[in-house]
Amino acid sequence: MNINLLVQFIGLLDELTHRNEIIAEFERLIELYGFEYYGVIRQIRLSDDPMDLVISGRWPDRWPEVYIRKKYIIIDPTILYMNQARGGFRWRDTIAAFRANPHRKRMERMIVDARNHGLEDGYIFPVHARRGLVGNITLGGKPVDLHPAEIGLFDCVAKKMFWKLQNADGTENPDVKVNLTRREMEALGHLADGMTSHEIARVLSISNHTVDWYMAGIQEKLNAKNRHHAVALSFRLGLIS
Repeated sequence: MNINLLVQFIGLLDELTHRNEIIAEFERLIELYGFEYYGVIRQIRLSDDPMDLVISGRWPDRWPEVYIRKKYIIIDPTILYMNQARGGFRWRDTIAAFRANPHRKRMERMIVDARNHGLEDGYIFPVHARRGLVGNITLGGKPVDLHPAEIGLFDCVAKKMFWKLQNADGTENPDVKVNLTRREMEALGHLADGMTSHEIARVLSISNHTVDWYMAGIQEKLNAKNRHHAVALSFRLGLIS
């Protein structure tokens, strides 16, 4: 296992701000793990051109064209499985979930086609926000066996990478103003007043763990690096004054 690599990279992501730096370091990480190809992808809808949703990626020659031309997005078992998955999963494990699917034969043909292009196996790590599935990071190429602990850490990497690249151009999350709950706004206001988690918990009559949960949600919605950053962004967005 290379757990230390993943832990170091998660810490590094907090320091990186430029898109090219983020992508270069991520590509270095996955190459050390033995993955040849990857994609950072916004949530797919059947009406979309799949390549328009790619934030960053590297694929085998001609595979994207084949995938689009044969309309594999409609029956791709990894995409269909992702809609019900809560964490990372392996490509080869998905086909078993669709034994009774009327498109099973076509799914199998897609898997063979992918292997012929160098995508023998891989993993997908869904990215969720409070509003549901928003994207994923997929890694593939030659088979790589990840330990469950590594899959868990790659889930963390996927989430941080996705939002980092989404906001690397400096734009803010357009849903921020409508996504914060009443309790999150209350906690945010007390945080801006300089209160600690313990003090906020006492004022709101909730546990410290619940305060930490609200804070994690606030940071996620604001794409903030830490609590201080969340307060700064909140003032800038007019959420608090």
